[in-house]
Amino acid sequence: MALGIKSLVAAGLVFGVAFAPAAWAQDRTDLAPYAMLRSLQFVQDSVVLGDHSAAEMQRFMLGTIDQRLRTAPASIFEDPRNVDAALIYAMSGGNPATLEYLASRDVAGNFDNRVADGLRKYLGGRGTLIEKSLSEMAKEYRDEKIGPYLSLVSGNVMVAKDPKGALVFYDWARLTAPGTIIEEAALRRSVAITVDANMVAPALSYSRKYARRFIHSPYASQFADFFVQLVVGHFGEITEDDIDGALEFMDADRRREIFLRIARSAAIAGKNDLARLASAKAEALAKSPTPEALAKLYGGFANIPTKDIGEAIQAIADVPEEALSPRDRALRQAAKVVAEQVVSRPKADSLAQDKAIKVTNTEDAKSPVALPRNEIAGPASATERPMAGTAAKFDPAFQTFVDSGRSKLSAIDEMLKEENASK
Repeated sequence: MALGIKSLVAAGLVFGVAFAPAAWAQDRTDLAPYAMLRSLQFVQDSVVLGDHSAAEMQRFMLGTIDQRLRTAPASIFEDPRNVDAALIYAMSGGNPATLEYLASRDVAGNFDNRVADGLRKYLGGRGTLIEKSLSEMAKEYRDEKIGPYLSLVSGNVMVAKDPKGALVFYDWARLTAPGTIIEEAALRRSVAITVDANMVAPALSYSRKYARRFIHSPYASQFADFFVQLVVGHFGEITEDDIDGALEFMDADRRREIFLRIARSAAIAGKNDLARLASAKAEALAKSPTPEALAKLYGGFANIPTKDIGEAIQAIADVPEEALSPRDRALRQAAKVVAEQVVSRPKADSLAQDKAIKVTNTEDAKSPVALPRNEIAGPASATERPMAGTAAKFDPAFQTFVDSGRSKLSAIDEMLKEENASK
């Protein structure tokens, strides 16, 4: 988005200098809403491109623009650019009540009542009631300033009933607003839809685009979760070259983090070839003891079912305790229990019913980290940790690993029983 020096100064981001919010607000009451909106758009786009320090400026600017819209004379909306600014403000995390206020005062007919009413319903949580009309308006305004925003909103409303149809609107939104928060949200949601629908080729394509453009976004962790789900669920159809191709434009730290996530999920899911591959890649990228320890840990998990189980047990035992998070400590403890029982010599009581195996869960309870408020990009996903004040629960992945190991041991016991009975 091209901005003049005046707009950049207004946004407080010229030549990397962050101006205080008060400096931006000073003498801004005479600015047209569309000029103020340009600064907001610049700041929001900066956030998803990696400048997380701009998030506080974004919150302040939303409040300042809200005040300007509410105090502006009705005649200011004779300029269509200011009407568009009010609509875009409402779709960019602004106060929905302000759009209601402006539409109710519009006796001159400057606002398209269909759009204003549709957005009020959408922002009020009733978007599914007007899915068809929103879609029609998105097509009608496709080449206007509000077009990309309406396309994204239409996709958001349609996704529950027609995910593939929503992709069409997301594609249009991102193609008409490249490099912006609109493209970031549309790409991230497209990854989510195609991964959930097992659309492997489109999911890979969207993932490559997101990883190249927005890996520094504060919402990139959501993308990483879906990408790991895609790779672990479809490894084989997805090759090593596919994974490397999607991640090649990331810096080493981010690639290592995703390889570690893949290794952990693959080890738990029993995808041992993938776990070993991802662990080796993560270890090769490690520049500090902690990532290297995690890579060895997940690689050890993958080798438990192989002839190298002795080495796997030793590798797991060698990982320093302080290098692991609470949930990885619990996972290591479970892996050690399973591995030790696999290699232990059969005893008389081996044919008896399994005794319950208790593994201490040291998962800590912390409040999730809040992401920048961004209505158009959707709510931030909760972290994997429980909310503060709630009872700690077992990590589902850890429980799956324990249950899988115990089921294998039970199967071995059944074979021993049959062999003993035949003697």
